[in-house]
Amino acid sequence: MHSSMIGKVEKAMRYAHEPDRVKLSAVRASFAGDNGTHTVTLDADAWQCDCHLFGSAGGCTHTLAVQKMLDPMLSEAARETPLYGHVESREEDPVPA
Repeated sequence: MHSSMIGKVEKAMRYAHEPDRVKLSAVRASFAGDNGTHTVTLDADAWQCDCHLFGSAGGCTHTLAVQKMLDPMLSEAARETPLYGHVESREEDPVPA
Protein backbone atom coordinates (compact mmCIF):
# COMPACT_ATOMS: atom_id res chain seq x y z
CA MET A 1 0.00 0.00 0.00
CA HIS A 2 1.26 3.47 -0.88
CA SER A 3 2.44 5.48 2.15
CA SER A 4 -0.09 8.27 1.54
CA MET A 5 -2.92 5.70 1.64
CA ILE A 6 -1.63 4.33 4.94
CA GLY A 7 -2.06 7.81 6.43
CA LYS A 8 -5.63 8.02 5.04
CA VAL A 9 -6.52 4.61 6.51
CA GLU A 10 -5.09 5.64 9.89
CA LYS A 11 -7.11 8.86 9.78
CA ALA A 12 -10.27 6.92 8.88
CA MET A 13 -9.67 4.58 11.84
CA ARG A 14 -9.33 7.59 14.16
CA TYR A 15 -12.54 9.09 12.75
CA ALA A 16 -14.34 5.78 13.26
CA HIS A 17 -13.76 6.15 17.00
CA GLU A 18 -15.20 9.69 17.00
CA PRO A 19 -18.89 9.19 16.06
CA ASP A 20 -19.79 12.70 17.21
CA ARG A 21 -18.12 13.96 14.00
CA VAL A 22 -21.09 12.56 12.04
CA LYS A 23 -24.67 13.88 12.12
CA LEU A 24 -27.25 11.62 10.51
CA SER A 25 -30.18 13.23 8.73
CA ALA A 26 -31.80 10.05 7.40
CA VAL A 27 -31.67 6.38 8.39
CA ARG A 28 -33.57 3.31 7.22
CA ALA A 29 -33.00 0.09 9.16
CA SER A 30 -34.45 -3.37 9.44
CA PHE A 31 -34.88 -4.19 13.13
CA ALA A 32 -35.21 -7.85 14.20
CA GLY A 33 -37.49 -7.61 17.23
CA ASP A 34 -38.68 -10.47 19.41
CA ASN A 35 -42.03 -10.66 17.57
CA GLY A 36 -40.93 -9.94 14.02
CA THR A 37 -38.83 -7.68 11.86
CA HIS A 38 -39.73 -3.99 11.66
CA THR A 39 -38.60 -1.09 9.50
CA VAL A 40 -37.34 1.89 11.49
CA THR A 41 -36.69 5.18 9.71
CA LEU A 42 -35.41 8.62 10.60
CA ASP A 43 -36.09 11.44 8.17
CA ALA A 44 -35.73 15.15 8.98
CA ASP A 45 -35.47 14.33 12.72
CA ALA A 46 -38.78 12.39 12.65
CA TRP A 47 -38.81 8.70 13.61
CA GLN A 48 -41.15 6.08 12.19
CA CYS A 49 -41.60 2.37 12.81
CA ASP A 50 -44.08 -0.03 11.25
CA CYS A 51 -44.91 -1.74 14.57
CA HIS A 52 -48.32 -1.41 16.23
CA LEU A 53 -47.05 0.48 19.31
CA PHE A 54 -45.48 3.26 17.26
CA GLY A 55 -48.72 3.82 15.41
CA SER A 56 -50.68 4.29 18.61
CA ALA A 57 -48.08 5.86 20.92
CA GLY A 58 -45.71 7.77 18.63
CA GLY A 59 -42.68 5.81 19.77
CA CYS A 60 -41.61 2.23 20.44
CA THR A 61 -38.83 0.02 21.75
CA HIS A 62 -37.39 -0.30 18.25
CA THR A 63 -36.96 3.45 17.71
CA LEU A 64 -35.65 3.91 21.26
CA ALA A 65 -33.05 1.16 20.75
CA VAL A 66 -31.87 2.71 17.47
CA GLN A 67 -31.76 6.16 19.11
CA LYS A 68 -29.53 4.80 21.86
CA MET A 69 -27.25 3.07 19.33
CA LEU A 70 -26.86 6.17 17.18
CA ASP A 71 -27.02 8.80 19.94
CA PRO A 72 -23.67 10.55 19.25
CA MET A 73 -24.63 10.95 15.60
CA LEU A 74 -28.14 12.36 16.15
CA SER A 75 -29.25 15.96 16.34
CA GLU A 76 -30.92 17.10 19.56
CA ALA A 77 -34.30 16.94 17.80
CA ALA A 78 -33.71 13.33 16.68
CA ARG A 79 -32.99 12.38 20.30
CA GLU A 80 -36.56 13.34 21.23
CA THR A 81 -39.63 11.15 20.85
CA PRO A 82 -43.23 11.83 21.88
CA LEU A 83 -43.29 8.60 23.89
CA TYR A 84 -40.05 8.84 25.86
CA GLY A 85 -38.86 12.44 25.74
CA HIS A 86 -35.10 12.95 25.73
CA VAL A 87 -33.02 9.80 25.36
CA GLU A 88 -30.08 10.01 27.74
CA SER A 89 -27.08 7.84 26.99
CA ARG A 90 -24.34 10.04 28.40
CA GLU A 91 -23.36 10.38 32.01
CA GLU A 92 -24.96 13.40 33.61
CA ASP A 93 -23.05 15.71 35.91
CA PRO A 94 -23.91 15.08 39.55
CA VAL A 95 -26.20 17.65 41.13
CA PRO A 96 -24.42 19.54 43.93
CA ALA A 97 -25.89 18.98 47.38
